[in-house]
Amino acid sequence: MSATETVLITGASSGIGLELAKCFAADKSKLVLVARNTEALERLAVELRRDHQVEVVVLTMDLAKLETPREIFEQTGRAGITVDVLVNNAGFGLHGAFTELPLPRQLEILQVNVTALVALTGLFLPGMVERRRGGILNVGSVAGFVPGPNMAVYYATKALVQSFTEALAVECQNSGVAVSVLCPGPTETNFSEVARGHRARELKAPKMSAAAVAIAGHQAFRRNQCICVPGASNKFLATLPRFLPRAAVRKLVGKFNKLK
Repeated sequence: MSATETVLITGASSGIGLELAKCFAADKSKLVLVARNTEALERLAVELRRDHQVEVVVLTMDLAKLETPREIFEQTGRAGITVDVLVNNAGFGLHGAFTELPLPRQLEILQVNVTALVALTGLFLPGMVERRRGGILNVGSVAGFVPGPNMAVYYATKALVQSFTEALAVECQNSGVAVSVLCPGPTETNFSEVARGHRARELKAPKMSAAAVAIAGHQAFRRNQCICVPGASNKFLATLPRFLPRAAVRKLVGKFNKLK
């Protein structure tokens, strides 16, 4: 990919999205950073401009709103910005039994993790294919490999992200467009604070740094690798459905997601 590429990253204000922005900035890519937290985005933009001498555009947008993907597409178009690489990183989850969690909040998970991701891909991918350059990097999860009792909707959304990405990778073969899905496991971000507040899991799990996850995903995308599962323990979890009965996998994941 040319050093003049433009990369749009959703959920760029913290965690894996922020670290992915640093990875692409190191490539000297122009960046369009999207999130709800304007202050955090502006801080990151200042840092990236200073450290990497790259152009950074900040867009304050809420992907929980149905109209937001179209607004992002139209706003970048009016600004004369051609998006070469789309990084669909924005997403969140909630811990708890499906019947005990607020339905409107769970529908927001679907909107942000799935509907917005598919919409943005549908808006930006045709131009990439027409230009025969660019790429899509979707941030999924090891949750996409297994069912997720006590986080049922979140795990289901990540299964869709993984399946959708793998299908696109085949459709985009020989098009000049790279399509990858990054599937991290537990990571040191604010995800758990949003998902379960101040409660902790009964079972502890090792966490990777957001930087390590982002570096692995960025490198896999540059290699046009379809699926990237960073970390040995995460690779092990991703293979469980191949070696254990589905019933056993369901019980194990349900126990892992139980809170104190």
